[in-house]
Amino acid sequence: MSLDRRTVEADGRPPRDARRAAGYSGSSKAVPGRRPAPGGRWRFWGTAYALLTLLVGTNLPTPLYRGYEARFGFSPLVVTLVFAAYVAVLIPCLLLAGPASDAVGHRWVLLPAVAVAVLGSLVFALADGTGWLFAARMLQGLAVGAASGSLTAALTELEPDGNRRKAALVSTVASVGGLGLGPVLAGLLAQYAPAPYVLPYAIEIALLIPAAAAVLALPAARSGKRWRPRRPGIPHAVRAVFATSGTACFLAFAVIGLFLTLVPTYVATLSGSGNLLLGGAAVALMLACSALAQLIGYGRPARTLELAGLPLLAAGLVLLALAGGLASLPLLLAATVLGGIGQGLVFLGGLTAVNQAAPAERRADVLSSFYVIVYLGVGLPVIGVGFLAATAGLLTAVQYFACVVAALCLAVLLVLAFARARARRVC
Repeated sequence: MSLDRRTVEADGRPPRDARRAAGYSGSSKAVPGRRPAPGGRWRFWGTAYALLTLLVGTNLPTPLYRGYEARFGFSPLVVTLVFAAYVAVLIPCLLLAGPASDAVGHRWVLLPAVAVAVLGSLVFALADGTGWLFAARMLQGLAVGAASGSLTAALTELEPDGNRRKAALVSTVASVGGLGLGPVLAGLLAQYAPAPYVLPYAIEIALLIPAAAAVLALPAARSGKRWRPRRPGIPHAVRAVFATSGTACFLAFAVIGLFLTLVPTYVATLSGSGNLLLGGAAVALMLACSALAQLIGYGRPARTLELAGLPLLAAGLVLLALAGGLASLPLLLAATVLGGIGQGLVFLGGLTAVNQAAPAERRADVLSSFYVIVYLGVGLPVIGVGFLAATAGLLTAVQYFACVVAALCLAVLLVLAFARARARRVC
């Protein structure tokens, strides 16, 4: 047996000995002999609700950015910088909160995160200038940075039957569900309800109250370890999976970042419509397709999901570029559907592979590091698109982005296919 086989098997799982030691169950069946804790199902689904609600709030501004541009007089480049401020705060928070959550328990990290999320929504509701948008997005970055890895780890630990694959599915569906519901809710209220720049955030604050109750219900367990800040580190046995799955998810979330920031304006340019719900609906359609693809892909090997998702993601990006060149809304619709399906399969496959490989005592740490890669994908490429849009125009910038990321998706696909073929030959 070669080093490749000892480190990770072909479908992205840890080797059999490590799975036995960790009590891993890669199937959809319960772990033998494990009894669900009293109230475990309520805690599990309450944690999923908290993750969903936090991400709904952080994506409420998506269809409102065009209105903020008109009210406060800034360019699409400022939109990408506001988004970048969110990511810049979120990433160091992820690196600090993951190890802290492993040491002191999830509850004591997540309660402050929910409180900061409430404060971020309040600042958005009171915003009367561009500086308020930066402040609100930074607060939201703190909240999501503290919560993402901890909530995902808590879902894995609270799944009543010990089924990590199901926990990963619930985590990814809740994540993309929040990403999609936020723009639809805000677009609907902004277009058809009073106080369009206040009401969505007021509703989010109300939704966060039961999320805080769900966090309070989490076990207050501590690991006994003393927490101290440290550089991010990935256990050796996880590195191969982390590198490939992290790269694939970076590209998948680069597409999400584009849709969350610039595609609503892209849709308005192609359609000639100023309807705020239309831009939010385009984002929601992509993420609905992502969630549906994850539900359909549930139970399949992690690597199989990634190998299926990457070519679909590339195809969606190519159609997105063509839609701009031909000014075609039907092509944009097809690009949105294909890109959403591809993104969902890649995300589910990547998170499943990392979740299965992560050792129990460092799960929140590893998952927080994984989310760093994800959010770098959300933030960094979009900044480049924003700068390019300022000089070459939005349509041209989106076309360049789509072609480059599509090519990178195909490159990662070749690496994964080669690694899988090699692993099978060794076996």
